[in-house]
Amino acid sequence: MIGKGQRAEAVRKACMEYGAVYLGAIGGLGALLGRCVTAAEVVAYPDLGPEAIYRLTVADFPVIVINDTHGGDAYVAGRARYAGKQAGA
Repeated sequence: MIGKGQRAEAVRKACMEYGAVYLGAIGGLGALLGRCVTAAEVVAYPDLGPEAIYRLTVADFPVIVINDTHGGDAYVAGRARYAGKQAGA
C-alpha cells in the first residue's frame, strides 16, 4: 500500500499478520513514482481496472516504510523523537 497519511491500528495489525508494509510518499509524486515502476501484474480484482490490486516491480522508488511487519509506525516514532528533543531542550 502506498499513501501519505497515518493508517488505523487495524492496518498496522494487518501488516504484521500478513507480512505487508505501508509505504509513505509525498503528495503529488504520482508521476515520478509511475516512472519508477518497471513492471506491473494484476494479482486480484482485474475487473476493477486501475483500482485492481497490482504487484509492482520498482527501481529507485522514493518512498519510506511507514508501517512495517513488526508493528512499527514511522509517524508515531517521529512524534516521540520530536517530543523527546523538545522535553530536553
